[in-house]
Amino acid sequence: MNKKTAILISGGAGFIGSNFIEHFLEEHNNIKILNLDKLTYAGELSNLNKVENNINYEFVKGDICDTSLVQELFNKHNFSGVIHFAAESHVDNSIKSPDAFINTNVYGTFNLLNVAKANWMKAPFTPKKGCENNRFLHISTDEVYGTLGESGLFTETTPYAPNSPYSASKASSDFIVRSYFHTYGMNVVTTNCSNNYGPKQHDEKLIPTIIRKAIQGEKIPIYGDGKNIRDWLFVKDHCKGIALAYQKGKSGETYNIGGKNERDNLYIANRICEILDSIKPKQNKYSDQITFVKDRPGHDFRYAIDASKIENELGWKAEENFETGIVKTVQWYLDKYEKQ
Repeated sequence: MNKKTAILISGGAGFIGSNFIEHFLEEHNNIKILNLDKLTYAGELSNLNKVENNINYEFVKGDICDTSLVQELFNKHNFSGVIHFAAESHVDNSIKSPDAFINTNVYGTFNLLNVAKANWMKAPFTPKKGCENNRFLHISTDEVYGTLGESGLFTETTPYAPNSPYSASKASSDFIVRSYFHTYGMNVVTTNCSNNYGPKQHDEKLIPTIIRKAIQGEKIPIYGDGKNIRDWLFVKDHCKGIALAYQKGKSGETYNIGGKNERDNLYIANRICEILDSIKPKQNKYSDQITFVKDRPGHDFRYAIDASKIENELGWKAEENFETGIVKTVQWYLDKYEKQ
């Protein structure tokens, strides 16, 4: 019996990683997934309850910066691929504590790449026998491109202009991945996504915060005037794009994944309040709780992604629009908070 192909997924207990593992295991019964996650505050093992007993899934608690552990896992499982989600990702936290972001996002990415290179490459541009198709997929963000004015879209060729310690650390990691393709000939692909939303997102993020504060009767905090715009992508659509990029993407290429759903923060707060008014009504409107708070330092005005490259070259298409996805998301969080 042939041994199953094994893939290392870093940060698989987080929001996007856990959704991806669930999706990937549903689609593939011949691939073993090893999930390496440090379980910081943003990692949650309960995100993986659905797959924890799957014979093709294994969890290891550990740090991507731990070279000996990563090498030990490569020795044991002979990975044919790495899909790298692990990252510190909350912008507010990067403003207060940038060191953790530099360590995990920059050094951690380098460490994973470097161990993969040592295991897969005999020499620059010469893979070891059996490693010819091994691939490293790096998950990044549209925030590396900086901010947009009222028009225009980020493309894969938009110059980098990160404005927060978080986006600067992600930009650095993107460049390290790029360098391993151009210097060593490693089979790497990078995806840059717009703002994700959906089940399993950490409570600190915008949409879960709005839902939680609303149902708890607390003030719903919105930065500045609420006019900052993001392009919103339902997490399950993102996972399908990642899987396509991993399986069919061209080595050395970058693919932008976006939902074509631009909404400002105030619209999102009001839309969630309308949904709650409909499915969990109370005496006063939920929107009465919306409160404007001091804006975040360096708050980018607008992000929006041109996803035509992944659509045209790999056949990806977002299935959810914001209006359908947000209803599913609100219902998921209501179910979650009612169980607590």
